[in-house]
Amino acid sequence: MSRISEFVVGLLFGLGLQLSGMTDPGKVLAFLDPLGHWDPSLALVMGGAIAVGVFAFALAKKRTTSFLGGTLSLPKASQIDKRLVLGSLTFGAGWGLAGICPGPGLVSMASGEPKAALFVGAMLAGMVAFEIIDRFTLKRAPKH
Repeated sequence: MSRISEFVVGLLFGLGLQLSGMTDPGKVLAFLDPLGHWDPSLALVMGGAIAVGVFAFALAKKRTTSFLGGTLSLPKASQIDKRLVLGSLTFGAGWGLAGICPGPGLVSMASGEPKAALFVGAMLAGMVAFEIIDRFTLKRAPKH
């Protein structure tokens, strides 16, 4: 049942991205250009997602199991560190340059968009590079 629900939620997410136009890099770039032909519709999509997230996390904090009976564990980290800041800056720069972020990139790639396939390939390469760098720096980090 878990895999079926994961598929349904992923499908619903993808359809929402497609219907809202968030898989179109031009729409995203128009949102990021407030001095040009600004398109505020992405702010409405983000606002809706944040509203759902606020209620979902408030409910999740009160639970120890998921609605399907699986274990529920929320992230415990609450500290803003160098890794978080650098990762956020890298994500934001890539999003601003390409007009694509991971979710819409996967949806666009699945619909046959060649630029999205290039983006997803670059995203995967970045993830692999992060893992290699992270393992290298952890091995060389001084022990306390």
